Amino acid sequence: MRPFNPRTLRTPSFWAIAALPLAGLPLATAADAGPLDEVKEMTRELTGQGGPDRDRDRGPNRDRDGRDRDNRDGNDRDRSAQRDNDRDQDRERNARRDGDEDRERNAGRGDGRDEDRDRSARSGDDRDKDRKQDARRGDDRVKRDTRRAERGNMDEIKKQRRQRSEDGGKRTVIEEPGNRVIVKERGGRATITHDETERFRRGRGDVQTKKRDDGGRLTIAVRPGGIKIYSEYDDKGRLERRYRKRNGRETTLIDNRKARRHRRDRDGRAGFYVDLRPPKIRIPRRQYIVEYEDASEREVYDALMAPPVDDLERSYTLEEVRYNRNLRDRMRRIDLDTINFEFGSWQVERDQYRKLERVARAINRILDRRPDEMFFVEGHTDAVGSDIDNLTLSDRRAEEVAIILSETFDVPPENLITQGYGEEFLKIETERAERANRRVAVRRITPLIASR
Repeated sequence: MRPFNPRTLRTPSFWAIAALPLAGLPLATAADAGPLDEVKEMTRELTGQGGPDRDRDRGPNRDRDGRDRDNRDGNDRDRSAQRDNDRDQDRERNARRDGDEDRERNAGRGDGRDEDRDRSARSGDDRDKDRKQDARRGDDRVKRDTRRAERGNMDEIKKQRRQRSEDGGKRTVIEEPGNRVIVKERGGRATITHDETERFRRGRGDVQTKKRDDGGRLTIAVRPGGIKIYSEYDDKGRLERRYRKRNGRETTLIDNRKARRHRRDRDGRAGFYVDLRPPKIRIPRRQYIVEYEDASEREVYDALMAPPVDDLERSYTLEEVRYNRNLRDRMRRIDLDTINFEFGSWQVERDQYRKLERVARAINRILDRRPDEMFFVEGHTDAVGSDIDNLTLSDRRAEEVAIILSETFDVPPENLITQGYGEEFLKIETERAERANRRVAVRRITPLIASR
């Protein structure tokens, strides 16, 4: 084959023949066969296709190249299918993950809703408890206010009195609300008694009463902390013994049995009155009778802890201490002159409670060292009004102060004894209304009673 002449590209016939396929015409005729073959050959050389021999030589390679292309195409299709499969698996995994997350979120929301329901239920229960507590507190306030209204109204007390005569008219017995009984002997003074366990019911204390075979009774007051107060009474309602049980330990507070057994009056009753001279006072009066308003807590404590100012012949029953001034006066006393009572009232206003804090701290300090000590709270009135009204008024004043000491300052109620004396012992001798005579006093009586 002749070598290709580049100048051929410059000839018009070359370009005319090269353009024929574009026009859809035959590439050559018989007359033009010679030059046409040359042009075809040159075209194959330019395009790199080679001639027929070369095509035969390259046939196996073309087949191999085709197979390679087919393999590559197949591999590409496989990879594409694999990618599609991977994408499908990814979508499935994503769907499962999204489903799991949705379920977890739904479960979480469900749990949250359950927790919300639980919280709501607990809140509802708490609200119910709060409402019940508020209701109880409301009931307690209503009851307390009712009791105070009743206690503060002497006209109401007098309406509820029940009076009877005994012993052929020699004795008048008056029964009042609050388990109070006033006994007035003909030609003698009147005395008042009350049930001490009524105070133990305050502060939601539980009080149980049991009858004894001898006609007496036993009361058991249960205070917070499992503390139990036992009070034994004889068939006439007089206290024989009081003791406390706490953590399996028993503490005797009052025991009248031994002293009462050897002293009987002509009616077969234990005598209340003692023929005892007044005590000899050998200390300054301000130490003997402490005016609470000007006293320090130390002075109050010292007065309550002091021994008797005069000798004692023997031990005495609680009734003898209650009804014999000369016996009680052997112990120093604290006049709570800061507590002011309105005329005809036994209520203590709440803004006066804090005035009792010093004496309460002194009592509690003593009880921390000696838990069996007993303290006597006595109430007094001025001389205006009837002696019966003044007697119940003073007794209720003493009880009111004892209740405040226990409920506000945690003084154990079983370590307190209360008693009213009406207008019998005036601090200032006058028949007129006198605030200084409307008072309450406190003293320790442990050295006087029979259990010591």
